[in-house]
Amino acid sequence: MNYKFMRLIIFFDLPMQTDKDRKEYTRFHKYLVRNGFIMMQKSVYSRLVINNVASLAIRQRIKNNLPADGVVELLEITENQFSRIEYLVGEEQQIAIDSLDRIIEI
Repeated sequence: MNYKFMRLIIFFDLPMQTDKDRKEYTRFHKYLVRNGFIMMQKSVYSRLVINNVASLAIRQRIKNNLPADGVVELLEITENQFSRIEYLVGEEQQIAIDSLDRIIEI
């Protein structure tokens, strides 16, 4: 099978004025983390996807779990483009390691 690795990058700016706003932010943040997104910055998350079919499915699930208010943007780029990120200040974060390994426990 021919794989075309891509990155989905989510940028969001959600209101944090009320308890309801904060609860909605927390729900969306937890949704992203549970679904394999890694925090790059406070409101920037990325996920490695294996091909266009997987990307389309993930994008649809995100659309079904959007917060009611705020701004959420999605960018899809190739893994090659993503690998050319240039860190101008600070260092690359190694919070989690992206891996294509699949582990199945029976």
